[in-house]
Amino acid sequence: MAGAFRAHGLRGMVSERGLEVFQTAVTYQMYHAIALVLVALLSVAGLSRRLLGAAAGFFLAGTLLFSGSLYLLVLTEIRWVGPVTPLGGVCFMVGWALLVAAATRRSIRE
Repeated sequence: MAGAFRAHGLRGMVSERGLEVFQTAVTYQMYHAIALVLVALLSVAGLSRRLLGAAAGFFLAGTLLFSGSLYLLVLTEIRWVGPVTPLGGVCFMVGWALLVAAATRRSIRE
């Protein structure tokens, strides 16, 4: 839905750079929505639910901070949200590290 809004609703309202930034937010939101589905599927595979739950939390926080701050930046031009974006990126990295840790722990036990 956000991608369609970018393609049809924002054209002519924001700069080309704004459209690129909005697309980045949409892309990372979609990647991490898929990652959340992956976490849910892996939770029934015997991986550490504690690590998977933490990974899911970081993916959610990353989406809110990273994509959310970029959406706000493009739609409102409020510049103070720009420094929030890297915090979301860090949350994404922590989430992926926790997911790898969950998978590694599982393969070590087997």
